[in-house]
Amino acid sequence: MKIPENILKKIKKGTVIPAHPLALTEKRTFDEKRQKALTRYYLSAGAGGLAIGVHTTQFEIHDKKIGLYRPVLEIGAETISEYEEKNQLETPIIRIAGVIGKTKQAMSEAELAHQLGYHAVLLSLSAFKGSTNDEMLSHVRKVSEIMPVFGFYLQTSVGGRVLNYDFWRKFAEIENVVAIKIAPFNRYQTIDVIRAIADSGRDIALYTGNDDNIVSDLITPFNFSNRKLRIVGGLLGHWAFWTSKAVELLNRIHSIVENEKSIPDFLLSLGVEITDVNAAVFDAANNFAGCIPGIHEILRRQGLLKGIWTLNEKETLSPGQKEEIDRVCKLYPHLNDDEFVSEHLDQWLK
Repeated sequence: MKIPENILKKIKKGTVIPAHPLALTEKRTFDEKRQKALTRYYLSAGAGGLAIGVHTTQFEIHDKKIGLYRPVLEIGAETISEYEEKNQLETPIIRIAGVIGKTKQAMSEAELAHQLGYHAVLLSLSAFKGSTNDEMLSHVRKVSEIMPVFGFYLQTSVGGRVLNYDFWRKFAEIENVVAIKIAPFNRYQTIDVIRAIADSGRDIALYTGNDDNIVSDLITPFNFSNRKLRIVGGLLGHWAFWTSKAVELLNRIHSIVENEKSIPDFLLSLGVEITDVNAAVFDAANNFAGCIPGIHEILRRQGLLKGIWTLNEKETLSPGQKEEIDRVCKLYPHLNDDEFVSEHLDQWLK
C-alpha cells in the first residue's frame, strides 16, 4: 500500500499528532465513551493526525489475552471518520497505528491497520533488542510491503533500544518509509537519525518524539551533507494533553520558520517551561516510571478521564509526582487549555 498523496503532503508540511491514551473504567475495562471523547478533543483542538496503539496507548493492548488492539483501533477510526464527515474536511486526518512485536505479529497488525483505513504504521523495534541491523531492516522491509512506515526511535528507559547511524542510513533506503519519529531523549542519537537522512538524499519527514526537548527540536535547522533539514512536527505523548496549546505553538514556529524570522527569546523560554512540565508529568525523576499515569492525571483533572488507571495495576504515579504536577500546573497556567476543554467537554462526552 502507498500512502495517499494528500496525506503525504500533510505529513511533510508538519503537524500535531498526539499519541492517543487509553481510557479505562475503575475496573480497568475499556471506556469507549471517554476514548471517543479524547479523540474528539484532539481533533477539535486542531491536531492534524492521531497515533493509536502506540506507547502512550499502552503496549499491553497488543496482547491477545487482553484483546483490545482491534477495538481501540476501530473506535479511533470510527470517531475520526465521524469528525471528518461532520466537518467536511478537505484533507483527511492522518491515521497512524502503532505496530509492535516480531515480524509475524507486526505484519498481522499492519494488515489490520490497512483493513481499518489507517495511513501508516508507527513501527516499534523493541522486540529486537539482541538483533543485528540487517535483521531489523529485513523486518522493516516486510512490514513496509503492507503499509507505509513511520520509523520510531523509542528511548531505552521505556523499552526501546539504541539504533545507530548505520541502521538509519539503510533504513532511509526503504522506499515505503514516509517519516520518522525521533524519540531517544538523547541529542547524540537524535543527530544520528537526522545526519543519516541527510546523507541518504531522501525526502523523509522528521517528527520530534523528544518530549524533553520539543521547542528546540522544532526551531533548529540541521545542516548536514549540504542539506538543511528541519523537524517539521511532533508525534508526542506530551501533546496528548493541553493539545490546543500545542497546535498554537507549532503554528507559531511554522510561521517564524517560513518567514525566516529570528527566534524570539520568549519562545526559547517557553521551551524550557514545556520541558519542566514534561519532567513532572513524565516522571523524569523516577526514570519515567509514572509517564502514562502522569498524562492520565492531567486529563483526569480536566474531566476527560475518570481516573489514572492503566492495564498494569502496578503502574501509577510515583511518590512525589502528584506534587510535581501540582507545581508545574500552578507555575505555568498559560500552558494549559483547561478553558477550552471545559467549554466543549459535555459535547465530546455525548
